[in-house]
Amino acid sequence: MNHRVVVARSAARRLAEDLPEAVSAACIELVFGPLAKDPHQVGAPLRKPFEGQGRARRGEYRVRYRIDEETRTVYVLDIGHRRDGYRS
Repeated sequence: MNHRVVVARSAARRLAEDLPEAVSAACIELVFGPLAKDPHQVGAPLRKPFEGQGRARRGEYRVRYRIDEETRTVYVLDIGHRRDGYRS
């Protein structure tokens, strides 16, 4: 059973305005496909200071997300290049 996906406003803005079109399309496919279907299988957990969050790779880009199992929701928090995707 699929998880519901909620994309943060900042992540949606990056998809629409900042990322190259091909990368944006690949990230959208990842988020609403495999990530929504089974987020534990697709991604990997992050360490401090992002404990409780996960990341999924799409080439040189990372999708940072949080899973709420109680409501079966994946919250997409950020999407960006791996070199600056984990700066707090």
